[in-house]
Amino acid sequence: MTDPQAKDAARREARARRDAIADRDRSTASAAVRDRIAELARDGHLPRGAAGGYWPLGSELDARPALLHLKDLGHPVGLPVSGPRGTALMFRDWDPQAPMAAGRYGIQEPAEGRAVLLPSLLLVPLLAFDRSGHRLGYGAGYYDRTLDGLRGGGAVVAVGVAFAAQEMPAVPVDGHDERLDWIVTERETLRIHK
Repeated sequence: MTDPQAKDAARREARARRDAIADRDRSTASAAVRDRIAELARDGHLPRGAAGGYWPLGSELDARPALLHLKDLGHPVGLPVSGPRGTALMFRDWDPQAPMAAGRYGIQEPAEGRAVLLPSLLLVPLLAFDRSGHRLGYGAGYYDRTLDGLRGGGAVVAVGVAFAAQEMPAVPVDGHDERLDWIVTERETLRIHK
Protein backbone atom coordinates (compact mmCIF):
# COMPACT_ATOMS: atom_id res chain seq x y z
CA MET A 1 0.00 0.00 0.00
CA THR A 2 1.35 3.41 -0.98
CA ASP A 3 1.79 6.02 1.70
CA PRO A 4 -1.18 8.44 1.37
CA GLN A 5 1.20 11.35 1.96
CA ALA A 6 3.24 10.31 -1.09
CA LYS A 7 0.11 10.38 -3.25
CA ASP A 8 -0.93 13.77 -1.82
CA ALA A 9 2.54 15.22 -2.53
CA ALA A 10 2.44 13.82 -6.08
CA ARG A 11 -1.04 15.34 -6.59
CA ARG A 12 0.18 18.77 -5.43
CA GLU A 13 3.18 18.62 -7.77
CA ALA A 14 1.04 17.44 -10.70
CA ARG A 15 -1.55 20.19 -10.18
CA ALA A 16 1.19 22.83 -10.06
CA ARG A 17 2.66 21.55 -13.34
CA ARG A 18 -0.74 21.44 -15.03
CA ASP A 19 -1.83 24.85 -13.70
CA ALA A 20 1.37 26.45 -15.05
CA ILE A 21 0.47 25.70 -18.68
CA ALA A 22 -0.46 28.86 -20.61
CA ASP A 23 -3.98 29.18 -22.06
CA ARG A 24 -2.81 29.32 -25.69
CA ASP A 25 -0.75 26.15 -25.11
CA ARG A 26 -3.85 24.41 -23.69
CA SER A 27 -5.84 24.96 -26.85
CA THR A 28 -2.94 23.84 -29.06
CA ALA A 29 -2.48 20.74 -26.89
CA SER A 30 -6.18 19.82 -27.10
CA ALA A 31 -6.03 20.01 -30.90
CA ALA A 32 -2.85 17.90 -30.98
CA VAL A 33 -4.43 15.26 -28.72
CA ARG A 34 -7.50 15.22 -30.99
CA ASP A 35 -5.25 14.59 -33.99
CA ARG A 36 -3.36 11.80 -32.21
CA ILE A 37 -6.60 10.08 -31.18
CA ALA A 38 -7.86 10.43 -34.77
CA GLU A 39 -4.68 8.68 -35.92
CA LEU A 40 -5.23 5.84 -33.42
CA ALA A 41 -8.79 5.44 -34.72
CA ARG A 42 -7.68 5.55 -38.35
CA ASP A 43 -5.00 2.92 -37.71
CA GLY A 44 -7.52 0.56 -36.07
CA HIS A 45 -6.16 0.78 -32.51
CA LEU A 46 -9.47 1.93 -31.02
CA PRO A 47 -12.68 -0.09 -30.76
CA ARG A 48 -15.67 0.98 -32.86
CA GLY A 49 -18.25 1.05 -30.05
CA ALA A 50 -19.30 3.79 -27.67
CA ALA A 51 -16.65 6.20 -26.40
CA GLY A 52 -16.71 7.70 -22.93
CA GLY A 53 -14.95 10.93 -22.11
CA TYR A 54 -15.17 13.74 -19.60
CA TRP A 55 -16.05 17.41 -19.28
CA PRO A 56 -12.85 19.31 -18.36
CA LEU A 57 -12.55 20.49 -14.79
CA GLY A 58 -10.34 23.49 -14.06
CA SER A 59 -7.01 23.18 -15.84
CA GLU A 60 -7.54 19.64 -17.21
CA LEU A 61 -6.77 18.98 -20.86
CA ASP A 62 -9.96 19.57 -22.85
CA ALA A 63 -10.84 16.23 -24.47
CA ARG A 64 -13.99 17.58 -26.11
CA PRO A 65 -12.30 18.17 -29.51
CA ALA A 66 -11.26 14.48 -29.56
CA LEU A 67 -14.75 13.40 -28.46
CA LEU A 68 -16.37 15.48 -31.21
CA HIS A 69 -14.04 13.88 -33.75
CA LEU A 70 -14.98 10.40 -32.49
CA LYS A 71 -18.65 11.41 -32.76
CA ASP A 72 -18.02 12.50 -36.38
CA LEU A 73 -16.53 9.04 -37.01
CA GLY A 74 -19.80 7.45 -35.85
CA HIS A 75 -18.98 6.59 -32.25
CA PRO A 76 -21.77 7.22 -29.76
CA VAL A 77 -20.12 9.47 -27.14
CA GLY A 78 -20.99 9.63 -23.47
CA LEU A 79 -19.97 11.84 -20.60
CA PRO A 80 -19.85 10.65 -16.99
CA VAL A 81 -22.44 11.10 -14.30
CA SER A 82 -20.91 10.93 -10.82
CA GLY A 83 -22.59 8.96 -8.08
CA PRO A 84 -21.42 8.70 -4.47
CA ARG A 85 -17.66 8.88 -3.90
CA GLY A 86 -15.91 5.62 -4.68
CA THR A 87 -18.55 4.24 -7.07
CA ALA A 88 -18.21 3.56 -10.79
CA LEU A 89 -19.28 6.24 -13.24
CA MET A 90 -22.32 5.97 -15.47
CA PHE A 91 -22.09 7.45 -18.98
CA ARG A 92 -24.97 9.26 -20.66
CA ASP A 93 -25.12 10.07 -24.35
CA TRP A 94 -23.65 13.51 -25.07
CA ASP A 95 -25.20 15.75 -27.67
CA PRO A 96 -23.32 19.08 -27.80
CA GLN A 97 -26.61 20.80 -28.72
CA ALA A 98 -28.59 19.33 -25.80
CA PRO A 99 -28.91 20.98 -22.39
CA MET A 100 -26.42 19.95 -19.72
CA ALA A 101 -26.84 19.82 -15.96
CA ALA A 102 -24.44 20.59 -13.12
CA GLY A 103 -23.44 17.31 -11.49
CA ARG A 104 -22.26 16.25 -8.08
CA TYR A 105 -19.03 18.30 -8.20
CA GLY A 106 -20.39 21.13 -10.33
CA ILE A 107 -19.11 19.42 -13.48
CA GLN A 108 -21.36 19.56 -16.53
CA GLU A 109 -23.17 16.27 -17.26
CA PRO A 110 -25.72 15.21 -19.88
CA ALA A 111 -29.18 15.88 -18.48
CA GLU A 112 -31.34 13.13 -17.10
CA GLY A 113 -33.23 11.25 -19.76
CA ARG A 114 -30.25 10.90 -22.10
CA ALA A 115 -29.47 7.27 -23.06
CA VAL A 116 -26.98 5.38 -20.89
CA LEU A 117 -23.94 4.11 -22.83
CA LEU A 118 -21.48 1.32 -22.03
CA PRO A 119 -18.11 2.53 -23.38
CA SER A 120 -15.66 0.22 -25.10
CA LEU A 121 -13.27 3.19 -25.36
CA LEU A 122 -12.65 5.52 -22.44
CA LEU A 123 -10.71 8.81 -22.54
CA VAL A 124 -9.47 9.17 -18.98
CA PRO A 125 -8.48 12.43 -17.25
CA LEU A 126 -5.56 12.42 -14.86
CA LEU A 127 -3.31 14.55 -12.71
CA ALA A 128 -0.12 12.61 -13.51
CA PHE A 129 1.04 9.55 -15.43
CA ASP A 130 4.14 7.44 -15.88
CA ARG A 131 5.40 5.37 -18.79
CA SER A 132 4.21 2.10 -17.28
CA GLY A 133 0.58 3.23 -17.70
CA HIS A 134 -0.16 4.26 -14.14
CA ARG A 135 -2.21 7.37 -13.55
CA LEU A 136 -2.81 9.54 -10.56
CA GLY A 137 -6.33 10.87 -10.23
CA TYR A 138 -8.01 13.08 -7.67
CA GLY A 139 -8.35 10.25 -5.15
CA ALA A 140 -12.08 9.47 -5.24
CA GLY A 141 -11.57 6.21 -7.15
CA TYR A 142 -14.21 6.86 -9.83
CA TYR A 143 -12.12 5.92 -12.85
CA ASP A 144 -10.40 2.95 -11.18
CA ARG A 145 -13.77 1.45 -10.24
CA THR A 146 -15.20 2.29 -13.66
CA LEU A 147 -12.32 0.62 -15.51
CA ASP A 148 -12.44 -2.39 -13.19
CA GLY A 149 -16.17 -2.80 -13.85
CA LEU A 150 -15.88 -2.29 -17.61
CA ARG A 151 -12.95 -4.71 -17.85
CA GLY A 152 -14.88 -7.26 -15.82
CA GLY A 153 -17.70 -7.10 -18.36
CA GLY A 154 -15.53 -7.30 -21.48
CA ALA A 155 -12.83 -5.43 -23.30
CA VAL A 156 -12.37 -1.69 -22.93
CA VAL A 157 -9.51 0.46 -24.17
CA ALA A 158 -8.44 3.09 -21.63
CA VAL A 159 -6.65 6.12 -23.12
CA GLY A 160 -5.21 8.59 -20.64
CA VAL A 161 -5.17 12.10 -22.07
CA ALA A 162 -2.94 14.74 -20.56
CA PHE A 163 -0.38 17.45 -21.12
CA ALA A 164 3.18 16.15 -21.55
CA ALA A 165 4.16 18.21 -18.48
CA GLN A 166 2.04 15.87 -16.33
CA GLU A 167 4.47 12.97 -16.78
CA MET A 168 6.31 11.77 -13.66
CA PRO A 169 9.10 9.19 -13.44
CA ALA A 170 6.86 6.96 -11.29
CA VAL A 171 3.32 7.49 -10.04
CA PRO A 172 2.60 6.12 -6.55
CA VAL A 173 0.11 3.26 -6.93
CA ASP A 174 -2.00 0.89 -4.86
CA GLY A 175 -3.36 -2.55 -5.72
CA HIS A 176 -6.74 -1.18 -6.84
CA ASP A 177 -5.26 1.34 -9.30
CA GLU A 178 -6.10 0.45 -12.92
CA ARG A 179 -3.47 0.87 -15.63
CA LEU A 180 -4.08 2.61 -18.92
CA ASP A 181 -3.71 1.00 -22.36
CA TRP A 182 -2.54 4.20 -24.08
CA ILE A 183 -1.42 7.66 -23.01
CA VAL A 184 -1.84 10.53 -25.44
CA THR A 185 -0.29 13.97 -24.93
CA GLU A 186 0.31 16.85 -27.30
CA ARG A 187 3.84 15.50 -27.87
CA GLU A 188 3.44 11.73 -28.19
CA THR A 189 1.27 8.63 -28.19
CA LEU A 190 2.41 5.91 -25.81
CA ARG A 191 1.21 2.33 -26.12
CA ILE A 192 1.39 0.59 -22.77
CA HIS A 193 2.54 -3.01 -22.82
CA LYS A 194 1.22 -4.90 -19.82
